[in-house]
Amino acid sequence: MEQAITKMYFPEGYECKYNEKVMALANMLGRRDPKKNGYKWDDPEYVILEAGIDDDMAEIGLAMGYYTKRTAKEIAQIMGKSEEYCHEQMMKLAVYGTCFVNVIDGIDTFWHAESWIPGIMEMIVNNLDVVKKHPIVAYAMEAYGRVRGPMSSGMFPPGIGLMRVIPIETAIEGNSHRASYEEVSKYLTDNTVFSCSPCSCRTDREAMGEGCGHLKEDMCIQMGHAAEYYIRTGRGREITRDEAFNIIKRAEENGLMHQIPNIDGSGKTHAICNCCGCSCLSLRSGTMYKNVDMVRSNYVSRVDKEKCVACGQCVENCPMNAMKLGQKLCSRGAVTEDITTTYTPRNNAWTEEDWNPDYRINRQEVVDTGTAPCKTNCPAHIAVQGYIKLAAQGKYTEALELIKMENPFPAVCGYVCNKRCEDACTRGDLDEPIAIDDIKRFIADQDLNKEIRFIPKKRHHYGDKKIAVVGSGPAGLSCAYYLAIDGYDVTVFEKEKVVGGMLTLGIPSFVLEKKIVGAEIDILRELGVTFKTGIEVGKDIALNQLRADGYTAFYLAIGAQKGRKIGVEGEDYEGVISGIEFLSRVNQNEKETISGNVVVIGGGNVAIDVARVAVRAGGKKVSMFCLENREQMPALDEEIEVAESEDITINNSWGPKRIIGENGKVTGIELMRCIHVFDENGRFSPKYDENQTMIVEADYVLLSVGQSIDWCGMLADSQAVLNSNNTIQVDAATYQTNQPDVFAGGDAVTGPRFAIDAIAAGKQAAISIHRFVQVGQDLLIGRSSRQYIELDKSAVIINSFDTTPRQRAAKIDGQEAKKTFRDLREALTEEQMRKETERCLGCGATVVDEYMCVGCGMCATKCRFGAITLERVYNGKGVEFLGIKKAILPHVIKRKVKITAKKVLGGKK
Repeated sequence: MEQAITKMYFPEGYECKYNEKVMALANMLGRRDPKKNGYKWDDPEYVILEAGIDDDMAEIGLAMGYYTKRTAKEIAQIMGKSEEYCHEQMMKLAVYGTCFVNVIDGIDTFWHAESWIPGIMEMIVNNLDVVKKHPIVAYAMEAYGRVRGPMSSGMFPPGIGLMRVIPIETAIEGNSHRASYEEVSKYLTDNTVFSCSPCSCRTDREAMGEGCGHLKEDMCIQMGHAAEYYIRTGRGREITRDEAFNIIKRAEENGLMHQIPNIDGSGKTHAICNCCGCSCLSLRSGTMYKNVDMVRSNYVSRVDKEKCVACGQCVENCPMNAMKLGQKLCSRGAVTEDITTTYTPRNNAWTEEDWNPDYRINRQEVVDTGTAPCKTNCPAHIAVQGYIKLAAQGKYTEALELIKMENPFPAVCGYVCNKRCEDACTRGDLDEPIAIDDIKRFIADQDLNKEIRFIPKKRHHYGDKKIAVVGSGPAGLSCAYYLAIDGYDVTVFEKEKVVGGMLTLGIPSFVLEKKIVGAEIDILRELGVTFKTGIEVGKDIALNQLRADGYTAFYLAIGAQKGRKIGVEGEDYEGVISGIEFLSRVNQNEKETISGNVVVIGGGNVAIDVARVAVRAGGKKVSMFCLENREQMPALDEEIEVAESEDITINNSWGPKRIIGENGKVTGIELMRCIHVFDENGRFSPKYDENQTMIVEADYVLLSVGQSIDWCGMLADSQAVLNSNNTIQVDAATYQTNQPDVFAGGDAVTGPRFAIDAIAAGKQAAISIHRFVQVGQDLLIGRSSRQYIELDKSAVIINSFDTTPRQRAAKIDGQEAKKTFRDLREALTEEQMRKETERCLGCGATVVDEYMCVGCGMCATKCRFGAITLERVYNGKGVEFLGIKKAILPHVIKRKVKITAKKVLGGKK
């Protein structure tokens, strides 16, 4: 045989042993003739056996024959060796994974599995000790599908593949074409002996450092003779039928769909796999090679466009990326309405150029012509249409659950969000945008009630791993929330005495009551998150000390917690205070007072908060000065309106020249006219007319012109890198810094942004941290790229719509509001909220690629709106392994005829 080995599939350093006996065993198990089509030394079938099978085992394995049940006594007679020796070697083969062992008629009986996958390779990789000792077996199992998979493209009609998707049973309830062999419960009911083991595919990927983070432990169920074998050889643990049903339920809750080995005959199987599209080597045949018929069920998903609200849960959970968010509204422009793959291996010669080798990292969640602007423009991509529809139906807890999949603090955001969803709302081009934030606030107010609040169920139990979150602002709290749902031991370190970061210390109570922040943080406590206040990491305790205490990863979310100076004369006078410091003082003690004339420098939302707090803290006359003109002011229009209603004077296009003082205390400020704020390229570059100035008397000057970040020694002895503006460098997708166990997000990464930006960053960091602390996981594989595209609103055609005007809560009297730190604003009434939900145009809807859909039913179980059903469109039944070749032959011939005819006619893609 050829002695060179191709290493394209195997890691550097792999050395082949060139064992002739093992090669003979591989050829026998694969039913190959060594002289005609025998395996090569670098074929995965040989490599996976060579790793752990010695000459003695190989000899016994050969004597056992292909798929023939033998006892040690029978082999002893064939080999002329002792029964004890033969039994020992056969048990070694069974433990390694080439053959089953069962007690039949009171005697240990052995037989080789009939196929490589499903079969021998999975059994080998399911022995975790083997994988640990011989990692090459994982590479061999993964390589098998890439070496052999393309050969089967188009060869199998639906339902006869070696593996078969079984729909989630609740997704096919009521379907008139139901068949028992497509129900998971049938297989569990038919059997009496069960075991469970880790998923072999995810074990395989993990050993290669390509794990996707999906739940692996206790995710594969074996039944009957396979269960007996798994228990006997220590691959799996024995479970009851009820435990098996619970595993099925847990898998579905975690977004895992079902497959069975399809080689035992119709309605029969020895295992149920719970799979994800990003690691499953069976589903790869569909996603990479588009050979979906090899694994599909008889069902296909269908979407009722009228019922669909483009919440995206089906898209995010589809293992095949067969669903994408699209557009429901009519349009004068192009709209992608059909994404079904038409060029397939069914009637085309299939070559490497037709594959999708990057399927694990190039998932698309939106069609090229876009989807609903609200979901697209929300930094967290919350399912806005979805929760609006649920609210319309009075399903407030379900609406909360949907919101919290992306934003654990809907009540907070209901009060302080900058409403980018509303800015983008298609309805805004007709009259006024939907009052999305007010609807969310109404829903979220339900969460303030301890009796009915929504507390998510934990998905996993990883309490043996400790994670430290530094900073308890929105980014840190969001990260802690999602890690807690995954079952991690999370501790949040906060240098202040109270938790909440800027939510507590930077936002006045009349904007966001502290009880609201507290109520949402209480949910984290109920999830098991520990808070340690008054501890400044980097000063009171170092990261290295926390590592020594067992913390395996860190999320730095310290925010931009310090004010910024403006670089003019007189900044050090008494009475010149940063706006951030001023807000923090008053938030911690609302009895804090000031007096006299107060000048606030700045024109953003924070500056307005500073000015409004100054009014309540005793300022006699409060004036704001900002560089921007009225149209350019970064503050929201409604914030400006509220400020003016409280007698705050806003002076546009003025910038500070110097601060004036006597005896070390501020007495006034000199300002100069700002001609323009930005240069011709839109960059911040203010220009002044220094001849046009004015002096304003001031007892206090509150500077609200930006915020800065203070790392306070936290990054000592760290490889983390800071930018020139003191933000920390992170990977844009994973939020990992140059120090591998340190992740960061929120204002510490982006500079001052909004709470929703920080919340979105926190969730993404939690996903990365989960993968980082689990062995062998990749931070990117199988992960959403979060690339959303907005539909073309200018081309939308709307023939009719609900003309109800936008609903508004009763306005508050600014003169009354400025007397208190309490929030006097009212929420929408339930009647108003319901009216407002009716104004939604329902821009988006899901589109299905019916060819790529395998009919797993995951989408239907995730849909809360009855918009997705499974339709039985095929009628394929499983066939015993030895009968597969005969069963598929007519299909192979018919396909070949089609391809030949297409070539003759000059068929193109």
